[in-house]
Amino acid sequence: MSASHTDNIPTHDAHIASHQDDARIFLDASRAHVERRLHQLVPHDSVEPRVIHEAVRYSLFAGGKRFRPALVVAVGTAFNARLETLLDTACAFEMLHTYSLVHDDLPAMDDDDLRRGQPTCHRRFGEAMAILAGDVLQTLAFQTIAGDDRLSSDVRVRLIGELAHAAGTPSGMIAGQARDLAAATHEIKAEELTRIHAAKTGALIRAAARCGALIGNARDAELEAVGTYAARLGLLFQITDDLLDVTSTAAEIGKTPGKDATQQKATYPALYGMKRTRELARAAHDDALRALDTLTYPTALLRAIARLVLERRA
Repeated sequence: MSASHTDNIPTHDAHIASHQDDARIFLDASRAHVERRLHQLVPHDSVEPRVIHEAVRYSLFAGGKRFRPALVVAVGTAFNARLETLLDTACAFEMLHTYSLVHDDLPAMDDDDLRRGQPTCHRRFGEAMAILAGDVLQTLAFQTIAGDDRLSSDVRVRLIGELAHAAGTPSGMIAGQARDLAAATHEIKAEELTRIHAAKTGALIRAAARCGALIGNARDAELEAVGTYAARLGLLFQITDDLLDVTSTAAEIGKTPGKDATQQKATYPALYGMKRTRELARAAHDDALRALDTLTYPTALLRAIARLVLERRA
């Protein structure tokens, strides 16, 4: 793909999006655009109070797949939305996701030492500053959407509602985290495990896809199809994450492997074993693809992204 195509982020040419390598090119291009815009949106670490901005940028620019913002862009461009109308919402999803990681790593939560290949925010800056860094990222996410004058007020209100619903409770990310913490104290069944991860991981991924579609003026039935696709994609993402925690090294995944087993966390391998977990991953992948069958818009890239999640190694 030429530099000009990368700069503009390719839309869904059937020939391009049907190949896994081209889906990777799309994700790389999306990540580059998102990171450039994040640098513009987040206060520089020379701005007072410097320490909080340093902690925020330390966590936000440590790397990461930028998967949730890429999904905003991928779905939005499928519905013919322009990149410039998608980018701030995409960045808001990365801000909110990074906030969740900073807080998730805290001693009162997962008590982790490594994130995205470097010491966690609280190890580098202390617990109090890590809490504040997470708070900044959360509030800045909503501020970013609210201030995006490329979008109508009505669309901005809907986007903020989607993001808040996915981040909070009773069916969003925080609810999933609370259930996950509670599950460490007792043995859980398959239904509860699914409920945990539908909220903890799936809710934000589903909202990212729906927000991309909203910016692209999708109809209600199309939003429903996109939401179902992304919900199954979120499940797939969590299942493969659980598998990687068992099979990968710290260098490969950028965080401490084996942590789930050490903390007796509820995971798919722990409940089902490795063979059945891999079968469940394939089923989630196939369900995600079926959800796209009703759409008349190009879906080849979305299908290729699901395949990449199924086959990911980091």
